[in-house]
Amino acid sequence: MTKIDAKTVKQLRDMTGAPMMDCKSALTETGGDLEKARDVLRKRGQQVADKASEREVKEGLIYGYTHHNGKLGVLVEIVCETDFVAMNEDFKKFCHGVAMTVAAYNPAYLDRDAIPAEAIEKEQNIVTEMTRETMKGKPENVIEKAVAGRMEKWFAEHTLMAKQYVPDDSKTVEQMRTELVGKIGENIQVRRFMRMELGA
Repeated sequence: MTKIDAKTVKQLRDMTGAPMMDCKSALTETGGDLEKARDVLRKRGQQVADKASEREVKEGLIYGYTHHNGKLGVLVEIVCETDFVAMNEDFKKFCHGVAMTVAAYNPAYLDRDAIPAEAIEKEQNIVTEMTRETMKGKPENVIEKAVAGRMEKWFAEHTLMAKQYVPDDSKTVEQMRTELVGKIGENIQVRRFMRMELGA
């Protein structure tokens, strides 16, 4: 069995923000491989998030961000289960990051569920027509795959939860939310947002 030293555990904790015992357990499970341990923690975080998603959220914050020039402002409502978590620094940091993401990208919708069905249908028809035109003669399954890929890209362009999280652009807002739920153990949801720009 690989001996896991405290330095490696701390390194994984710094990378993921997960509790020390979870980091040690993930490193033990992966024989000390940091990258594999990180993946183990991410999967565990997703499992915790899936379990927590059914629990009621009555606490949280309305978080406000104003750009340094005073001409752009964002409000986000992010909810959780307890007021204890709403005061947590990681939770507040996430609220700030979400507000910064809204300020940077100005997404049209919160997530896929918030997009009207007719808007999705209209885009799907346009994308299908364009794809059939550019991929004439290709097999139907190849065209369908290309349409699905282009629709995924469209969802990512228009929804906040699929946007790259501004403070850490290696992850989406949804991935950051999932990781935070895994770390804290409470249901955390981004409920709504509003972006205002002077003269817009």
